[in-house]
Amino acid sequence: MKIAEAQKLVDDWINATGIRYFNELTNTAILMEEVGEVARIMARRYGEQSFKKSDEDVNLADELADVLFVIICLANQTGIDLTDALTTNMQKKSIRDTERHKNNKKLQ
Repeated sequence: MKIAEAQKLVDDWINATGIRYFNELTNTAILMEEVGEVARIMARRYGEQSFKKSDEDVNLADELADVLFVIICLANQTGIDLTDALTTNMQKKSIRDTERHKNNKKLQ
């Protein structure tokens, strides 16, 4: 699926099932909540924390998809084409970081 298709899919779902978008501030708070759920899984799966019995069935892919869904909602409601935004961002990174990571002794 292309990013533009994902943006349309989310928009269609919101308008058909979700009734309307939550406002931007609410969606920002929801995004932070969803990112926190990803962080919780990462801290337990790859960090030093352990899972509680109630957390054992968590699904990282599903939580990442929740984050992506809310990011797409925010982009849609603020008129951002994520394809253009990502393309521009990657160009910026490519120019800015051409030698930066190659010369970072911490990465070698």
